[in-house]
Amino acid sequence: MSQDHDVSLFGYRQEFERTIRSFTSFAVAFSFISITTGIFTTMAFALQSGGPDSIWTWPIVIVGQLCVALVFGALAAKIPLSGFSYQWASRLTNPVVGLFIGWLSYSFLAIVVISVDYGGFVLTAFDPLFNITNGAHTMFSLPGADVSQDVLVTLGVVIVQALMIIFSTKLVEIVNNAAVATEIIGIVGLTVALIVAVLVGSDGSFSNLSSTGIVTGPWFKWLGPIMLSTLLGAYTIVGFETAANLAEETHEPRRIVPRAMWTAVLYSGIIGMVFLIAVVVAMPTGKIPELSASSTVVADIIKIQLGNVIEKLFLIFVCISIFACGLIIYVSQGRLIWSMSRDERFPGYQLFRRINQTTRTPVNAVVLGWVVAAILLIWFSDRVFDLFTASTQLPAMYYLATVLLYIYTRNRLKVEEGYFSLGKWEPLVVGVALAWLIYELLVVFGPDVFHKAAKYTIGMTVAGIVWIGLLWIFHRRSLERMPALPDDPAAAETAV
Repeated sequence: MSQDHDVSLFGYRQEFERTIRSFTSFAVAFSFISITTGIFTTMAFALQSGGPDSIWTWPIVIVGQLCVALVFGALAAKIPLSGFSYQWASRLTNPVVGLFIGWLSYSFLAIVVISVDYGGFVLTAFDPLFNITNGAHTMFSLPGADVSQDVLVTLGVVIVQALMIIFSTKLVEIVNNAAVATEIIGIVGLTVALIVAVLVGSDGSFSNLSSTGIVTGPWFKWLGPIMLSTLLGAYTIVGFETAANLAEETHEPRRIVPRAMWTAVLYSGIIGMVFLIAVVVAMPTGKIPELSASSTVVADIIKIQLGNVIEKLFLIFVCISIFACGLIIYVSQGRLIWSMSRDERFPGYQLFRRINQTTRTPVNAVVLGWVVAAILLIWFSDRVFDLFTASTQLPAMYYLATVLLYIYTRNRLKVEEGYFSLGKWEPLVVGVALAWLIYELLVVFGPDVFHKAAKYTIGMTVAGIVWIGLLWIFHRRSLERMPALPDDPAAAETAV
């Protein structure tokens, strides 16, 4: 069966070129996760909320998210289409459920682009590289917001990413593959260098691994340090589903995409854990309070242990890694907008379902992404922490919705022999994924400090419900039709 025919079985025609192969699919998932981005961006919060020993919550997140990725793999093997959870839910339940989950996914992708490009690239890598004070140099003011130099730099970064996505998918693949290789080599090399520096020099201590740092009080209390510190991993280990979002551009997606997702989580988890141990061990014990108060704590530790030159070289490598992370997030956002618009379910779908016949990219959807990014950036520029939190709340919500979807429809997810499935491990994998996501939702919504970010999350959720209501009133036919799943009599009987 040809790949084009595989898409036609779901009621579509092939509109993208299938250029993505095994390593690129893995690189897409690994780059979105980007342990460099996550650790650089949230390490300060981890030290402030849980202390240096907060890194031991990382394995908990890895196990939980790995099980989520395995569940997603089973769904991707059955329905290899752009739009991932949106498509899965639309075809396994109904388009209303699918659109709601798709809207949550879009809300996450819209905010996480800014979280990564502004909070990660500019504030924790670009500014330290050029010795710029975060938030300095207000360029001009708008009603209710000051537009700083950092905001303008971020908008420029997003423009560059947009142009790359619009004009060449192949260029995006090349840049991302190179960035992933660089990130892996760089993180491993830096880990070794930090450990050697501690062993040879007098600064740093392995006792830091059991230190609570500046954190006092019961470490295991309800919504206390142990729970809050899981945000370090929860913010980082997300986005692996992007491999599924590019399924229509992937060779043999039923085989390649599931493996790309779970291996990206596993390798990110292992490499990230070793790097976190090296960073914490390399913290001079006497400077833990000072480092905990820094927004660029990882860069500061590298400078202390390896010197200014190595710090600058590493920051260049970090800029490359975080830029690639933002780039892939942006790609995924455009594909999701296009996927929902193709089915006449995204606001302005008439415009955003178009594929440019020259570049073979969804140009209008990409442009929309930049406009939304600019609005959100100006809105959130003085509330960076809320960016991180909202970027953790939303994926937890649609991950949980997708796992519940799997539980509800697993009897319809039989795949051909040789394709990915959970098999005899299904009860354990699904049970762990479900328990982890419920726990994560309690963490990211419970504490008062997260309630401001929840306003965006709740607001976008309500906006999605309102949009579905408007479609139901004025364009109901778009919510009543979805091609049946191939070889699924149950879907064929219930399809409208």
